[in-house]
Amino acid sequence: MKRGFFTIMSAQFFSSLADNALFVAAVQLLRTAGEPEWKQAALVPMFALFYVVLAPYVGAFADSRPKGEVMFVSNAIKIVGCVLMLFGAHPLMAYAVVGLGAAAYSPAKYGILTELLPPSQLVKANGWIEGLTIASIILGVVLGGQLVGHAIAPLLLSFDFPLIDTSVDTPAEAAIAVLIFVYALAAWFNLRIPDTGVEMRPMPRNKLALLPDFWQCNLRLWRDRLGQISLATTTLFWGVSGNLRYIVLAWAAAALGYSVTQASSLVGVVAVGTAVGAVIASMRMRLDRATTVMPLGIGMGLLVILLNFIDNVWVAAPFLVLLGGLGGYLVVPMNALLQHRGHNLMGAGRSIAVQNFNEQACILSLGGLYALSTGLGLSAFGAIAAFGLLVAGFMWLIQRWHASNLVQYPEEIEHLLEIARNDHHHG
Repeated sequence: MKRGFFTIMSAQFFSSLADNALFVAAVQLLRTAGEPEWKQAALVPMFALFYVVLAPYVGAFADSRPKGEVMFVSNAIKIVGCVLMLFGAHPLMAYAVVGLGAAAYSPAKYGILTELLPPSQLVKANGWIEGLTIASIILGVVLGGQLVGHAIAPLLLSFDFPLIDTSVDTPAEAAIAVLIFVYALAAWFNLRIPDTGVEMRPMPRNKLALLPDFWQCNLRLWRDRLGQISLATTTLFWGVSGNLRYIVLAWAAAALGYSVTQASSLVGVVAVGTAVGAVIASMRMRLDRATTVMPLGIGMGLLVILLNFIDNVWVAAPFLVLLGGLGGYLVVPMNALLQHRGHNLMGAGRSIAVQNFNEQACILSLGGLYALSTGLGLSAFGAIAAFGLLVAGFMWLIQRWHASNLVQYPEEIEHLLEIARNDHHHG
């Protein structure tokens, strides 16, 4: 792996670490303020909001400047979101601003991989980036839980800055203040990312011109016989994963009577499983065999439903590791296949933006559905069962879709798989 790769990984790790810790702190902030359950569930779709709204622009923005610079600006926006949260803006609004930073960050983070590495190293690099992202989710969620917990929060609140009167009075606010420094560390790494020497594509003068271009890119990926299947699968996977963080917190409170600090370690357990699955997949899977992992998606949906029958943490922990493991094994080859098709069809930044748009739209709609059902009085258990059924059903439909493609367009799919095979061997 090239030298710049590890700088990118470090920047990615700290930025994602802070994102995940902030999620826990924001949940705690809303709970402390006595806000209803649906507002806590709404944090997930609010984070996804700008990913969906700005999707046509962030890909082109990432392609128009050096990727390290784009990542730096994105982390600065996240810091602004944290500051707003501390100075009295509504947590849901401030969290949406952090989501804006994350939306701009993502195409640059993945796009730089295709600029820096040959196709043969993409599955391996994806294994690295997913593995590290997952490590940052585990540590981030646990860190967030600890920062608002009884052990660390009183220490943070006892700090007194001379001459400055801060408005930091609760454990959640103290946690957010600490996370500003973590984002600043990520931004420092961003400034050290080498220039890849890839030619920049300037943004058009008329920004509305990007909309038809984005729409065309979207259609191109959905019409590609392998692109559509990998896009549908990763979209569903991230829709589930994005909401699973909150679902596990809600389930742990309902089934085990856990606080945010205790429940956050269980979210970490799911991520441990995902990391293991991701690592195994990056070692064993080839680009042209990616579509064989689809049945695991149906398994994921059914396992989510089984969560309702568990009320013992010793059963829950290995179960959540298994749930995460299936996800990790499913997403790494599918992500690599999607990047490979996207890169061939339209270039890295744009294809990642299309991917993000679809995935975050799925997080937004599934999260909105979950928050709505909770707001209408459906119990955490009922919402979890409905969620699991929805996932298993959709994944089954995607599998049927691929099977019918194989019957209708065997030559076209064989040709695309041949390209993937060659790229895998010769990259």
